[in-house]
Amino acid sequence: MLRRILGGSAARAPGDIAPSRHLIDLRTVVKDYVTDAGSFRALRGVDLQVDAGEFLAVVGKSGCGKSTLMNMMTGIDRATAGDVWVGGTHLNHLSEGRTAEWRGRTVGVIFQFFQLLPTLTVVENVMLPMDFGGLWTPAEREERAMSLLEQVEMVDQARKLPSATSGGQQQRVAIARALANDPPILVADEPTGNLDSATAEAVIRLFDALVAAGKTIVMVTHDREIAAHARRTVHMVDGDLLDGMLPDEPADADRAAAGELAPDPREPARA
Repeated sequence: MLRRILGGSAARAPGDIAPSRHLIDLRTVVKDYVTDAGSFRALRGVDLQVDAGEFLAVVGKSGCGKSTLMNMMTGIDRATAGDVWVGGTHLNHLSEGRTAEWRGRTVGVIFQFFQLLPTLTVVENVMLPMDFGGLWTPAEREERAMSLLEQVEMVDQARKLPSATSGGQQQRVAIARALANDPPILVADEPTGNLDSATAEAVIRLFDALVAAGKTIVMVTHDREIAAHARRTVHMVDGDLLDGMLPDEPADADRAAAGELAPDPREPARA
Protein backbone atom coordinates (compact mmCIF):
# COMPACT_ATOMS: atom_id res chain seq x y z
CA MET A 1 0.00 0.00 0.00
CA LEU A 2 1.23 3.47 -0.85
CA ARG A 3 1.92 5.85 1.98
CA ARG A 4 3.58 9.18 2.38
CA ILE A 5 7.05 8.70 3.82
CA LEU A 6 7.06 10.23 7.27
CA GLY A 7 9.32 10.14 10.27
CA GLY A 8 11.19 13.44 10.14
CA SER A 9 10.91 16.05 12.84
CA ALA A 10 10.75 19.80 12.68
CA ALA A 11 14.03 21.51 11.86
CA ARG A 12 16.19 22.33 14.86
CA ALA A 13 19.15 24.57 15.50
CA PRO A 14 22.36 23.14 13.95
CA GLY A 15 23.88 22.37 17.35
CA ASP A 16 20.86 20.25 18.31
CA ILE A 17 20.81 18.04 15.22
CA ALA A 18 21.58 14.40 15.95
CA PRO A 19 23.94 12.64 13.53
CA SER A 20 22.30 10.11 11.26
CA ARG A 21 22.77 6.34 11.38
CA HIS A 22 21.66 6.12 7.72
CA LEU A 23 23.97 6.56 4.74
CA ILE A 24 21.49 9.07 3.26
CA ASP A 25 19.03 10.85 5.55
CA LEU A 26 16.76 13.67 4.37
CA ARG A 27 14.71 15.10 7.23
CA THR A 28 11.67 17.24 6.46
CA VAL A 29 13.42 18.77 3.45
CA VAL A 30 11.74 21.73 1.78
CA LYS A 31 13.04 23.39 -1.38
CA ASP A 32 11.59 26.63 -2.74
CA TYR A 33 12.53 28.32 -6.00
CA VAL A 34 11.68 31.81 -7.21
CA THR A 35 10.77 31.87 -10.90
CA ASP A 36 9.38 34.48 -13.28
CA ALA A 37 5.96 33.00 -12.51
CA GLY A 38 6.50 33.43 -8.76
CA SER A 39 7.56 31.20 -5.90
CA PHE A 40 7.42 27.44 -6.44
CA ARG A 41 7.83 24.71 -3.81
CA ALA A 42 9.65 21.78 -5.45
CA LEU A 43 9.97 19.64 -2.29
CA ARG A 44 7.30 19.68 0.41
CA GLY A 45 8.86 18.39 3.62
CA VAL A 46 10.41 15.21 2.23
CA ASP A 47 11.73 12.50 4.55
CA LEU A 48 13.88 9.76 3.02
CA GLN A 49 16.37 7.33 4.52
CA VAL A 50 18.66 5.08 2.48
CA ASP A 51 21.01 2.54 4.04
CA ALA A 52 24.32 1.23 2.74
CA GLY A 53 23.98 -1.36 0.00
CA GLU A 54 20.50 -0.32 -1.15
CA PHE A 55 19.43 0.07 -4.78
CA LEU A 56 16.64 2.68 -4.69
CA ALA A 57 14.58 3.97 -7.61
CA VAL A 58 12.88 7.37 -7.40
CA VAL A 59 10.05 7.45 -9.94
CA GLY A 60 7.74 10.24 -11.07
CA LYS A 61 6.63 12.35 -13.99
CA SER A 62 8.48 15.40 -15.29
CA GLY A 63 8.42 18.35 -12.92
CA CYS A 64 7.52 16.32 -9.82
CA GLY A 65 10.76 17.09 -7.97
CA LYS A 66 12.93 14.05 -8.79
CA SER A 67 15.92 16.04 -9.99
CA THR A 68 15.60 18.49 -7.10
CA LEU A 69 15.72 15.53 -4.71
CA MET A 70 18.86 14.29 -6.46
CA ASN A 71 20.42 17.75 -6.12
CA MET A 72 19.81 17.64 -2.36
CA MET A 73 21.57 14.27 -2.02
CA THR A 74 24.58 15.36 -4.06
CA GLY A 75 24.99 18.83 -2.56
CA ILE A 76 24.42 20.44 -5.97
CA ASP A 77 21.66 22.52 -4.36
CA ARG A 78 20.74 23.50 -0.78
CA ALA A 79 17.55 22.85 1.13
CA THR A 80 15.38 25.83 2.02
CA ALA A 81 14.45 24.04 5.25
CA GLY A 82 15.09 20.65 6.81
CA ASP A 83 18.31 18.68 7.16
CA VAL A 84 20.38 16.68 4.70
CA TRP A 85 22.84 14.06 5.98
CA VAL A 86 24.85 12.03 3.47
CA GLY A 87 27.78 9.77 4.32
CA GLY A 88 27.84 11.02 7.90
CA THR A 89 28.14 14.68 6.84
CA HIS A 90 25.54 17.36 7.52
CA LEU A 91 25.43 19.25 4.21
CA ASN A 92 23.31 22.24 5.21
CA HIS A 93 26.10 24.54 6.28
CA LEU A 94 29.10 23.39 4.24
CA SER A 95 30.79 26.03 2.10
CA GLU A 96 30.82 25.51 -1.66
CA GLY A 97 34.48 24.50 -1.54
CA ARG A 98 33.93 21.99 1.27
CA THR A 99 30.85 20.64 -0.52
CA ALA A 100 32.82 20.08 -3.74
CA GLU A 101 35.58 18.29 -1.80
CA TRP A 102 32.99 16.16 0.04
CA ARG A 103 31.14 15.32 -3.20
CA GLY A 104 34.32 14.23 -4.96
CA ARG A 105 34.98 11.60 -2.31
CA THR A 106 31.46 10.55 -1.31
CA VAL A 107 29.10 10.65 -4.31
CA GLY A 108 29.51 9.63 -7.92
CA VAL A 109 26.96 11.31 -10.20
CA ILE A 110 25.77 9.73 -13.46
CA PHE A 111 23.87 12.00 -15.85
CA GLN A 112 21.39 11.22 -18.62
CA PHE A 113 23.51 13.07 -21.19
CA PHE A 114 26.83 11.55 -20.03
CA GLN A 115 28.64 14.92 -19.59
CA LEU A 116 31.94 13.58 -20.90
CA LEU A 117 34.49 16.19 -21.96
CA PRO A 118 34.72 15.90 -25.77
CA THR A 119 38.39 16.91 -26.07
CA LEU A 120 39.61 14.28 -23.59
CA THR A 121 39.98 10.60 -24.39
CA VAL A 122 37.86 8.00 -22.65
CA VAL A 123 40.60 7.14 -20.15
CA GLU A 124 41.35 10.83 -19.51
CA ASN A 125 37.68 11.43 -18.70
CA VAL A 126 37.82 8.66 -16.10
CA MET A 127 41.03 10.05 -14.63
CA LEU A 128 39.62 13.57 -14.28
CA PRO A 129 37.91 13.15 -10.86
CA MET A 130 41.14 11.71 -9.46
CA ASP A 131 43.03 14.75 -10.75
CA PHE A 132 40.53 17.14 -9.17
CA GLY A 133 40.51 15.21 -5.90
CA GLY A 134 44.29 14.93 -5.71
CA LEU A 135 43.97 11.18 -5.21
CA TRP A 136 46.65 8.71 -6.28
CA THR A 137 49.78 9.51 -8.29
CA PRO A 138 49.50 10.23 -12.04
CA ALA A 139 50.69 6.71 -12.88
CA GLU A 140 48.28 5.17 -10.38
CA ARG A 141 45.42 7.24 -11.79
CA GLU A 142 45.86 5.84 -15.28
CA GLU A 143 46.20 2.30 -13.95
CA ARG A 144 43.04 2.71 -11.88
CA ALA A 145 41.13 4.29 -14.80
CA MET A 146 42.07 1.39 -17.08
CA SER A 147 40.94 -1.08 -14.41
CA LEU A 148 37.56 0.67 -14.14
CA LEU A 149 37.18 0.71 -17.91
CA GLU A 150 37.86 -3.02 -17.92
CA GLN A 151 35.06 -3.50 -15.37
CA VAL A 152 32.58 -1.71 -17.66
CA GLU A 153 33.94 -3.48 -20.77
CA MET A 154 35.37 -0.31 -22.33
CA VAL A 155 39.12 -0.82 -21.98
CA ASP A 156 39.50 -1.36 -25.74
CA GLN A 157 38.04 2.12 -26.31
CA ALA A 158 40.32 3.88 -23.80
CA ARG A 159 42.28 6.00 -26.28
CA LYS A 160 39.29 7.15 -28.32
CA LEU A 161 37.43 10.43 -27.95
CA PRO A 162 33.86 10.07 -26.63
CA SER A 163 32.45 11.09 -30.01
CA ALA A 164 33.96 7.94 -31.53
CA THR A 165 31.88 5.71 -29.24
CA SER A 166 28.17 4.90 -29.06
CA GLY A 167 25.69 6.29 -26.54
CA GLY A 168 25.69 3.07 -24.56
CA GLN A 169 29.49 3.05 -24.50
CA GLN A 170 29.57 6.66 -23.33
CA GLN A 171 27.22 5.81 -20.47
CA ARG A 172 29.57 2.99 -19.45
CA VAL A 173 32.43 5.48 -19.44
CA ALA A 174 30.33 7.86 -17.33
CA ILE A 175 29.76 5.06 -14.82
CA ALA A 176 33.49 4.33 -14.69
CA ARG A 177 34.14 8.04 -14.13
CA ALA A 178 31.58 8.12 -11.30
CA LEU A 179 33.49 5.25 -9.65
CA ALA A 180 36.90 6.90 -10.09
CA ASN A 181 37.32 8.08 -6.49
CA ASP A 182 35.65 4.95 -5.07
CA PRO A 183 32.62 6.76 -3.58
CA PRO A 184 30.20 4.71 -1.45
CA ILE A 185 27.18 6.27 -3.21
CA LEU A 186 26.17 6.55 -6.87
CA VAL A 187 23.31 8.86 -7.83
CA ALA A 188 22.06 8.32 -11.37
CA ASP A 189 19.70 10.82 -13.06
CA GLU A 190 17.77 9.07 -15.88
CA PRO A 191 20.83 6.90 -16.67
CA THR A 192 19.01 4.90 -19.36
CA GLY A 193 16.95 7.76 -20.81
CA ASN A 194 19.00 8.01 -24.02
CA LEU A 195 19.69 4.31 -24.49
CA ASP A 196 17.93 1.57 -26.42
CA SER A 197 16.28 -1.17 -24.38
CA ALA A 198 19.07 -3.73 -24.75
CA THR A 199 21.76 -1.22 -23.71
CA ALA A 200 19.59 -0.01 -20.85
CA GLU A 201 19.30 -3.56 -19.56
CA ALA A 202 23.09 -3.89 -19.72
CA VAL A 203 23.52 -0.72 -17.66
CA ILE A 204 21.06 -2.00 -15.04
CA ARG A 205 22.93 -5.32 -14.84
CA LEU A 206 26.08 -3.30 -14.19
CA PHE A 207 24.27 -1.45 -11.40
CA ASP A 208 23.21 -4.79 -9.91
CA ALA A 209 26.85 -5.90 -9.88
CA LEU A 210 27.96 -2.66 -8.22
CA VAL A 211 25.33 -3.05 -5.48
CA ALA A 212 26.44 -6.64 -4.96
CA ALA A 213 29.97 -5.28 -4.52
CA GLY A 214 28.80 -2.92 -1.77
CA LYS A 215 27.85 0.31 -3.54
CA THR A 216 24.65 2.20 -2.76
CA ILE A 217 22.70 3.43 -5.80
CA VAL A 218 19.89 5.96 -5.99
CA MET A 219 18.43 6.03 -9.49
CA VAL A 220 16.05 8.75 -10.65
CA THR A 221 13.87 7.58 -13.54
CA HIS A 222 10.49 7.98 -15.21
CA ASP A 223 10.67 4.43 -16.60
CA ARG A 224 8.63 2.00 -14.51
CA GLU A 225 10.22 -1.06 -16.16
CA ILE A 226 13.72 0.17 -15.33
CA ALA A 227 12.61 1.07 -11.78
CA ALA A 228 11.36 -2.49 -11.30
CA HIS A 229 14.99 -3.66 -11.25
CA ALA A 230 15.69 -1.67 -8.08
CA ARG A 231 15.22 -3.31 -4.69
CA ARG A 232 13.08 -0.46 -3.36
CA THR A 233 10.99 2.15 -5.12
CA VAL A 234 9.61 5.50 -3.99
CA HIS A 235 7.34 7.72 -6.06
CA MET A 236 7.37 11.52 -6.23
CA VAL A 237 4.12 13.39 -6.79
CA ASP A 238 4.14 17.20 -6.77
CA GLY A 239 7.06 17.45 -4.36
CA ASP A 240 5.82 14.75 -1.99
CA LEU A 241 7.36 11.31 -1.62
CA LEU A 242 5.28 8.13 -1.52
CA ASP A 243 6.54 4.69 -0.62
CA GLY A 244 6.07 2.36 -3.59
CA MET A 245 4.71 2.74 -7.11
CA LEU A 246 1.48 4.46 -8.04
CA PRO A 247 -0.93 2.00 -9.67
CA ASP A 248 -2.20 2.35 -13.24
CA GLU A 249 -0.12 5.42 -14.08
CA PRO A 250 1.12 5.37 -17.69
CA ALA A 251 4.79 5.98 -18.26
CA ASP A 252 5.85 9.53 -19.13
CA ALA A 253 7.03 8.45 -22.58
CA ASP A 254 3.63 6.96 -23.39
CA ARG A 255 1.81 10.05 -22.18
CA ALA A 256 4.13 12.35 -24.10
CA ALA A 257 3.61 10.35 -27.29
CA ALA A 258 -0.13 10.74 -26.83
CA GLY A 259 0.26 14.51 -26.41
CA GLU A 260 -0.90 14.36 -22.80
CA LEU A 261 2.32 15.45 -21.14
CA ALA A 262 4.24 18.69 -21.46
CA PRO A 263 7.38 19.54 -19.49
CA ASP A 264 6.69 21.37 -16.25
CA PRO A 265 8.41 24.78 -16.62
CA ARG A 266 8.51 25.31 -12.88
CA GLU A 267 11.17 22.77 -12.02
CA PRO A 268 14.72 24.02 -12.81
CA ALA A 269 16.61 22.22 -15.56
CA ARG A 270 18.87 19.36 -14.56
CA ALA A 271 22.52 20.02 -13.93
